Amino acid sequence: MMTIKRRDFLKGSAALAGAGMLSGLSVPAWSASTTRIKFDTYISETAGPSRLDSWFLDELEKRAGDAVKIRRFWAQSLNKVGEHLAAVRDATSEMSLISPGYYQAELPVTRGLDWYFRMQRADALQLVCRDLYQQFEPLRQEWEQRHRSKVMYWTNWYYAPLVTREPIRSLEDIKGKRIRGYGVATEVIERLGGTAVPMAAPEVYTALERGVLDGVYGFDFMTSIAYKLHEIAPYFTDLGDGPHAPAATIMSMSTWNELPDKVQGICNELVEEIYAGKYTEIYGATSREYVKTALKEGAKFSSLSDAEKAEAKGLIQPAQVEGWIERVAKPANIDGARMQALVDAAIAKHDANGTLERPIELAAER
Repeated sequence: MMTIKRRDFLKGSAALAGAGMLSGLSVPAWSASTTRIKFDTYISETAGPSRLDSWFLDELEKRAGDAVKIRRFWAQSLNKVGEHLAAVRDATSEMSLISPGYYQAELPVTRGLDWYFRMQRADALQLVCRDLYQQFEPLRQEWEQRHRSKVMYWTNWYYAPLVTREPIRSLEDIKGKRIRGYGVATEVIERLGGTAVPMAAPEVYTALERGVLDGVYGFDFMTSIAYKLHEIAPYFTDLGDGPHAPAATIMSMSTWNELPDKVQGICNELVEEIYAGKYTEIYGATSREYVKTALKEGAKFSSLSDAEKAEAKGLIQPAQVEGWIERVAKPANIDGARMQALVDAAIAKHDANGTLERPIELAAER
């Protein structure tokens, strides 16, 4: 009886596969023409925006059939925090979620969409970002020319209540607390009297556990629960600050330009579905799931009084937006006043129609 060494079998199989003859079967037609895409992100698969990204990627593969295959790299498994914008720009990764707060020097125009205490609903913020990308050419140029990337769709980080080890009953309780900040959230913490501690998301749990931090801000609710922050910091306080932190899921412009027209069309259809309500559907279902988990595992929800929310807003706005105009927009020759006028118009158009509930509203329903 003839025996075949495993090494020789594999070599022979590879040769047969190249000829389309392995086991008498043809190699699938997509093997030569399939577009292969790496989706690369620093957050876990269970974090808030990942639910929307997973839906997009799954649907793209499903609707495109063998024309597209996507490999997913979650939780810094390919690139680390702060490396993803360059990776997509240089097409070493084809797609990524970009959180602009990690790229403040590289995305000065986009920073004009990053603020607190200006609107109420996260699903409305998504549409505000979409409108500005269409209306304000310097914003498109920043992504498409400077960073050679196409914004596939805007998303955001839902709502980010203040998460603390001890209860927060008033603005006075924030003073002196060491609180993790992200992007412009650091400015909010400082203006409210806390001490902002910049820190990447994956480091936060350990810092809370060791007492390096008293709390976390600029960390959206769903991701807080996914990262189990409530095990150490169970108090979630609504400051009245509205939705948190726009983000963008982007594709390398070279990858986009190489996609077949049919696949580009599928991408555009999916994006329209996201803006037409899929974002709200996914985030709504996920947030309910996470509020249920948080309550079951001991999280406590509270809110500042209306008077203190108004006081907090007065400490932040319009100073935060004016600061961006003076310190960022003007030195970069960005017409910041015009951009913010467009933002105001978009907020007026969309915010009253937003429906995505905040965690404290969902907790009160249970």
